[in-house]
Amino acid sequence: MEKTIIDFCLEYARSKNVDYAEARAVDTNNEEMVLKNGFVDAYAITVDSGYGVRILANGGLGFASSNKWTKQEAEKIVNMAYKLAKNARRRDKITFLEEEIVNTRWKVKQEQKIEDISSEEKIKKLLEVDKVIMSQKINVVARMLTCLTTLTEKYYVNSEGSNISSFVPKVNVSAIGITVVENGKTEQLPFKQYGYAGGWEAFKRWRIEEDLAKEVKVLQRLIREGKVVKPDKMDLVCGSEVTGIACHESCGHPMEADRILGREMSQAGRSFIYPGGPFWIGTKIGSDLVTIIDDPTVENSYGYYLYDDEGVKARPRYLYKNGLINEFLQNRETAAKLGTRSNGASRSINYDMESIVRMANTYLQPGDMSEEEIFKDVKHGIYMHSFTEWNIDDVRFNQRYVGREAYLIENGELTTPVVRPTIETSTLNFWMAVDAVSKKIVFESATCGKGDPMQGSPVFTGGPMMRLKGVFIK
Repeated sequence: MEKTIIDFCLEYARSKNVDYAEARAVDTNNEEMVLKNGFVDAYAITVDSGYGVRILANGGLGFASSNKWTKQEAEKIVNMAYKLAKNARRRDKITFLEEEIVNTRWKVKQEQKIEDISSEEKIKKLLEVDKVIMSQKINVVARMLTCLTTLTEKYYVNSEGSNISSFVPKVNVSAIGITVVENGKTEQLPFKQYGYAGGWEAFKRWRIEEDLAKEVKVLQRLIREGKVVKPDKMDLVCGSEVTGIACHESCGHPMEADRILGREMSQAGRSFIYPGGPFWIGTKIGSDLVTIIDDPTVENSYGYYLYDDEGVKARPRYLYKNGLINEFLQNRETAAKLGTRSNGASRSINYDMESIVRMANTYLQPGDMSEEEIFKDVKHGIYMHSFTEWNIDDVRFNQRYVGREAYLIENGELTTPVVRPTIETSTLNFWMAVDAVSKKIVFESATCGKGDPMQGSPVFTGGPMMRLKGVFIK
């Protein structure tokens, strides 16, 4: 990374008639390996380095990028971004509110540096995980494991005077299509992801071998003992994975301010929250137990960062608070339009992508009950520990969750495994039904898709166990 080129981009942009300018460089080193049915199927190392320039002028916003590190190319990129901004024909002029000037360097520490782990050692670790899966004496007919390590260095400057450098190492492992067949029946773990900001010590924390061994046993038990639930109104206890996907899809996405203002309308839809609509800040959306937080500062989380890609300091965002719509995810543009401040939610996955409003780590705030207490009060219900499928409409209101590992609850005890129990509901009805939340919180890793071109951002979902009272399950 040539920081002098980035500084040059900013100074050259300042020489023009601009309201605001920023330049952001990103260097990324990726190493990825794919293990399919016990054999190395693919291996790749990629190195990418480039920079993007964004300019606000005449009420328009322009963005351009390049991976050519020369002053001549830098001039070209600045001129292009400036031209796009000046030529934008907009009725609603874009403005950015001024933010605090930041001059800092931050990085994620590694207990065991990724750079010190050889490719052979990484592949060996995947093979060890695969061996444990296959040692369970269960007929696993297909499985795929991937490991991706990423080292990302960023350098950001803007016309207000901010100068921010960062270094973030990440490890990601995915289990894909683990399939068990027995007696002509099939059950599958479609996808499970493990993500971590930090070093190779992630593997010790994850305990992947133990986790995936449990998953194949669950699939076998579903085949042998699983029953179809009789459609009825009953209590539903959601495990952290189900809690997390509901938080992400029916709170995080509809609370993105750019979606609320219509920018995502032609791409991923709008939000059930919009200016002049029935839902806004202060509207009741859930029970008093429902507080959903998006917090980039959770240490070692897959969505971890301390400053966003507009130079704004990250902080926890309380999206739903005690059952009320409380705070949108904002960047500098949406904050100016809505008369508030950015809360550091602007992210980009690379130098050639404009930063947009994104989630980081979205979860339900823990309550004060033990998991045993949550089950104890259920006379007849379903425990949906994990999901195999979810669907939600393009305004993030009507939704459907289908269980993977699930059990019947009878008189406070888990009994028979249940095959694919399903709840179809709305965001309002789902969160209003929450009547108990556990103390223990568990995070799940995921990759959140948004934007055009698509940007897949690393995030955490998850939360505690929660109970929904009297919902229809089929």
